[in-house]
Amino acid sequence: MDVSQIISSYGYWAVAAGCLLEGETVLLLAGFAAHRGYLSFAGVLGTAALAGFLGDLFFFFMGRRHGPALLARWPSLAKRQNTVDGWIARYRAAVILGVRFTYGFRVAGPVLIGMSSTPVATFVLFNAAGACLWAGLIAGLGWFFGEAAQRMLGHIHHMEKWLALSLLLLSLGCAAYGWWRRRR
Repeated sequence: MDVSQIISSYGYWAVAAGCLLEGETVLLLAGFAAHRGYLSFAGVLGTAALAGFLGDLFFFFMGRRHGPALLARWPSLAKRQNTVDGWIARYRAAVILGVRFTYGFRVAGPVLIGMSSTPVATFVLFNAAGACLWAGLIAGLGWFFGEAAQRMLGHIHHMEKWLALSLLLLSLGCAAYGWWRRRR
């Protein structure tokens, strides 16, 4: 099976799985794959926005239902509660929109917002807007990276497999390093 067939067959599933949690690296690569014609850019945007929205909604309701237990289990999350509560009190809509862009708050933010007095309808509305904005921005960066790479390197069809493998290994290495750092 060719790399292009694998991406075409499983690319949207990978985007959905990646965007349920963090997802930036996966979404950048999906934008690049859309530029190369392996995936539809609209399909990448829709999949990423929906998965990002559903992932944050899940964590919001986890905070609503199991907030104190989660704080007891993860003390690092408890340390962030006062910070997020202060932000929510002053800038509720901006916090909901921007939490997915803030390093270290992608999962913790929706949990902590769920523990606040934020109405569900408010969270759903601004979470949907934030998911669409996030998907467009990150996938767009991947698209434009593909355009820049093509202009710099010309037609890279003969190197495409090695570049895709390199990008995959780089993203796995970054994810492993992030996991290792959080565990320390």
